[in-house]
Amino acid sequence: MTTDTQTSRTVAEKFLERLGRQDRDGIQELFSEEIDWYVPDSTALPWTGRRTRREEVAPYFTTMWSHFAEGQSKVVLERFIVDGGDVVLLAVFTHTAAPTGKEFTTPVALHLAIEDGRIARLHVYEDTLAVAEAFNAS
Repeated sequence: MTTDTQTSRTVAEKFLERLGRQDRDGIQELFSEEIDWYVPDSTALPWTGRRTRREEVAPYFTTMWSHFAEGQSKVVLERFIVDGGDVVLLAVFTHTAAPTGKEFTTPVALHLAIEDGRIARLHVYEDTLAVAEAFNAS
């Protein structure tokens, strides 16, 4: 089924709002039962990799957020592009690795695919190497 641009925008806005509140359960409920989730994989970053089920969404955020220093994250949303069921978010993320105290900044692109009013795909494109290096204590 084709998703219209307004529905996609509304779902993406809810995603961003809940992300900003760190509402992991609220984020999870926006996803389809079966999903195509990809964050570039790194053995140094336990939250990265693929996910295929809605129930894997909330644990992703719980794991990731526990590795960042609380209150030291900044997200600058630069572009919000919607075309039918596709949403692309271009942003710059700055976080501090809790274990090392190292700050890192990476440009990020998120591609969301909205189907039947739910997020069916989330692909993240970021500099995973820069993130992993921030968690390296040396």
